[in-house]
Amino acid sequence: MFTNKEIINTSHAPAPIGPYNQAVRAGNTLYVSGQIALVPETGALIEGTVADEARQVLKNLEAVLAAAGYAFADVVKTTIFLRDMNDFGAVNTVYGEYFTEQAPARETVAVAGLPKNVNVEISVIAWKA
Repeated sequence: MFTNKEIINTSHAPAPIGPYNQAVRAGNTLYVSGQIALVPETGALIEGTVADEARQVLKNLEAVLAAAGYAFADVVKTTIFLRDMNDFGAVNTVYGEYFTEQAPARETVAVAGLPKNVNVEISVIAWKA
């Protein structure tokens, strides 16, 4: 049983848009909140294709992971939320650019809507000894 939890926040990823933190470390496990395609410096949504959104989401996840001392290689589980399952291929291609070794467990879920009307949101769980 762990005896502490640590809140992780970094200015290199978008500030939360609600009452939550970018990530929480509990023991050796890091739970990273879902990220959307917000630009950290401005808080504005990026404009472009769903692949462009996915790339920004993964950059944001990378920044939160790094702030906690983790990397994509430490991710054991991801959840991808898509507004349109027809975007699966485009998002999957970008996702594969970031998870190149020992890909984590994953599910992809189509949802009726996402914050700020984005097309993709991704959350991760990471672990390291």
